[in-house]
Amino acid sequence: MDKRKLGNTDLIVSPLTFGGNVFGWTIDEKKSFEILDAFVEAGFNFIDTADSYSHWVPGNKGGESETIIGNWMEQGKNRQQVIIATKVGSIPGSDKKCLSRDYILKSVDNSLKRLKTDYIDLYQSHYDDLDTPIEETLDTYDGLIKAGKVRWIGASNFSPKRLLASLETAQKLSLPKYQTLQPEYNLYKREKYETDYEQIALDHHLGVINYYALASGFLSGKYRSEADLGKSQRGAGIKAYLNERGFRILKALDQVAEQYNATPASISLAWLIARPSVTAPIASVTSIDQLQGLKQAATLKLSTEDLSILDEASNPTNTLP
Repeated sequence: MDKRKLGNTDLIVSPLTFGGNVFGWTIDEKKSFEILDAFVEAGFNFIDTADSYSHWVPGNKGGESETIIGNWMEQGKNRQQVIIATKVGSIPGSDKKCLSRDYILKSVDNSLKRLKTDYIDLYQSHYDDLDTPIEETLDTYDGLIKAGKVRWIGASNFSPKRLLASLETAQKLSLPKYQTLQPEYNLYKREKYETDYEQIALDHHLGVINYYALASGFLSGKYRSEADLGKSQRGAGIKAYLNERGFRILKALDQVAEQYNATPASISLAWLIARPSVTAPIASVTSIDQLQGLKQAATLKLSTEDLSILDEASNPTNTLP
């Protein structure tokens, strides 16, 4: 598969990122190891997680995903073969977000310990912290980069205004600049990213690693009615997609998938990979069988005509049935 440069970094990544939120949530350590082994064997190399994953699971406190990834890298002695992205700023069990110097310094060491590594390839601000000056956060990252603990930094869930302010502050004060953006973006949810963020990403050469690439599984095509919502732990969040526009998108996915003998999930991801501003959409699987869909998406080259079919069906302003 073709690898891609991540923004202005020296990181060369596969065109799909594995979303590590499933580790310690919907799959245990043994199954996580099996899937990660198969992921790397398939030619992928980019894994995204966060220090707060998966605190929402009863009995968990956060850090479970990093711990599993760290144990896997230690067992396989493969740290040099993978690019690890994690995040800081989301406090487990609280709505508060924190990007203060003290919080980051404590958190990064905890992440490094769990990941069993001495450096993080991409360290991302998980959520913005309006109570901490931008320069304090960036100056803290500067120290971590100089210390060799972090190689590059990225931003997730920032408003366009604060993202631009962070980029401008970095330029003005000669501090590290966010090189990546992690927004929500998929065939169903297009408008916010394309209207508010896409041009910023293009103008500043940000590597985009978007989450919810399959709209919590809706774009896999396995949820066609409310009766299907019990098929997974994420099913309850998919009800909002079961509307006229959602069904129109599924119809277009079915049409295009048939042309390539592919699944709707593979086509959905291939559409994202074809977007000029997107580097490596984030997707998760919970079985080896599902991994085949990621492999197919990473090598599919959709025709201009098929991309247009998907564009039209998913156009947020399209009110036709």
